[in-house]
Amino acid sequence: MDFKERLQRATERGQQAREAKVQAQAAEAMSEEECRRLHSGYRLELSDYIETCQKQLADNFPGFRVSPVADEKGWGTEVKRDDLSLSAGRRDNLFSRLTVTVAPHNQYQVLVIEARGAIRNKETFTRSHYQALKDADLENFRQLIEHWVLEYAEQYAAI
Repeated sequence: MDFKERLQRATERGQQAREAKVQAQAAEAMSEEECRRLHSGYRLELSDYIETCQKQLADNFPGFRVSPVADEKGWGTEVKRDDLSLSAGRRDNLFSRLTVTVAPHNQYQVLVIEARGAIRNKETFTRSHYQALKDADLENFRQLIEHWVLEYAEQYAAI
């Protein structure tokens, strides 16, 4: 085989490698879109469940207001309450809140839920949980959301 034939074959191998790379990128883009769609479905389901749990918490403790959360940190629900404390002629505003959100889709393709809470102006509660999208177990996420809301309710009732 002379140089011209070897050059021709090398060129063909290079073109095949380029085509394979383009096809792999197209397949990856499709899987990225599939991950976005999967995350969106999980986010909707979990944010509805968060809202249900948070409404029950607010019903159990009069004075809490329920409001949806939709910002760059995620989607979910927040319950909050403002109280007034008068002691020794001094007036203090006391806030309590619990925010539970589903984080936006990210490049790592994980599903993340986060909870942050404060009781009487003190940040007392920070939780987070994540799982790879392909392995996400929604029942496990629901149980964690319930557990976190119950844990917050117990802490709030203790004060």
